[in-house]
Amino acid sequence: MRKVTSLTMAAVLAVAVTACGDDGGSAGGGAAKTKVTLVQGLAGEEFYETMACGAKAKAAELGVDLQVQGPQKFDPILQTPIVNSVVASGPDAMLIAPTDVKALVAPLTQAKSAGIKIILVDTVVEEPSIGLSRISTDNAKGGAAAAKALAEQIGDRGKVLVVSTDPGVSTVDARIAGFEQEIKAGHPNVEYVGVQYSHNDVGEASKIVNAALAKNPDLAGVFATNLNSATGAGSALQQAGKLGKVKMIGFDAGPAQVKQLRDGVVQGLIAQLPGDIGAKGVEQAVAAVEGRPVSASIPTDATIVTKENIDKPEIQKVLYKAGC
Repeated sequence: MRKVTSLTMAAVLAVAVTACGDDGGSAGGGAAKTKVTLVQGLAGEEFYETMACGAKAKAAELGVDLQVQGPQKFDPILQTPIVNSVVASGPDAMLIAPTDVKALVAPLTQAKSAGIKIILVDTVVEEPSIGLSRISTDNAKGGAAAAKALAEQIGDRGKVLVVSTDPGVSTVDARIAGFEQEIKAGHPNVEYVGVQYSHNDVGEASKIVNAALAKNPDLAGVFATNLNSATGAGSALQQAGKLGKVKMIGFDAGPAQVKQLRDGVVQGLIAQLPGDIGAKGVEQAVAAVEGRPVSASIPTDATIVTKENIDKPEIQKVLYKAGC
């Protein structure tokens, strides 16, 4: 008798949960909303917040139930439990910016096995079967553009350093590769002194540049591959009294980078289009859930922002936002 009662109660609870969770239709019925979760690479960072804004706008347009989550550091150890939690909640699709090309393969394989449609945004994993669509800036092209811009700033001669996050992050790895290839192929009088990794920490990026200046007092230029690297590198240049003497090109265009550009700390920024990435991610997720064709790869553009063009309306549109 006790067993029968337990089963009956479970059935009642299941009906109640189903009724509460169906937010897509009225009392008379109707299709449930497609449920999508965006897992950011780093919660609160302007790049990912701008991506979330683009995703939210497109979700509202398409009638999608969108949730947004992200770790407090760009770290696979912190992102993995978030992915596991999302899998347990059972959305129809997941947009994710993986924080490591290898470490996220296992949790995303589990998500795929659970029937969740996986769309990779910004970063990727090395397993090609994961990610029905991969939407990202052409980062190698962006790195090459940064090399050309930096070479121009330093008169096409002198020592240059790259400050990046961590090896194994697909986007910054591609930027470094594009930068190195362009310097070696097209700028014989520019001496590339290598890449150093800040672990996406502003303070560590500052220490790296301070040490580089001590070792190479004739350092001519710095390429910072992401927002935090640029912030830390710019701080070090400012403290060392090297503003305008050591040129810097940054990748990304958050409020801190824009201020650095206006203040002359950096001479150029490579702005991605994270809002477009988020919007296209939602579009591809809905297509996948509905069984429509999905684009396997969608490259997005990058724009060079300088002090001369920053106030133009078309450039203002590509600057990152702290919130929607």
